[in-house]
Amino acid sequence: MAPARFTLWIAALSLTLTGCVERRFIISTDPFGAVVYDLSETPIGVAPADKSFTYYGNYRFKLIKDGYQTKIVEERIRAPWYEWPGLDFVSENLLPFTVRDIRRLHYQLDPIAPVSEQKVRDDGELLRQRGMTIGEPLQP
Repeated sequence: MAPARFTLWIAALSLTLTGCVERRFIISTDPFGAVVYDLSETPIGVAPADKSFTYYGNYRFKLIKDGYQTKIVEERIRAPWYEWPGLDFVSENLLPFTVRDIRRLHYQLDPIAPVSEQKVRDDGELLRQRGMTIGEPLQP
C-alpha cells in the first residue's frame, strides 16, 4: 500500500511542478509605425510589434516605413543563465511558475534624402539615351 501512495504523491507533485519559459520579442521603431518582417519575409506587425520565439541565436528583421530607408537588422539573442544546458531542464519543467524572457529591441529609421527634379530628369534622359542604343523600336 505504501508504494501506491508514494506513486500517487509523486504524480500529484509532478502535476503541480510544471515550469514554462515564455520568450518574446518586442520590436519598436523611431518613428512609430514601421512594418516589421521576419527572415522569411512574413510580416510580424506594425511597430511596436511582438512575436514569440523558441530558440536563442541569430534573428534578422526588415523594417519598412514610407519616407524612411528600409532597414535590415540582425540581432544575436543570447540565452540567459537559467537556459544554459542542465539548468534549462529545471526552468522548463520543474519551476512552479512561468518565467518570461522578453527582449525589447528598438531601432532608429533614417529618413530618405529628397531627390531633386533635375536629378530625376537627368537620370531619365540617361536611360532614354541608353534605350536608343539597344536596337530598333517596335513598329505598331
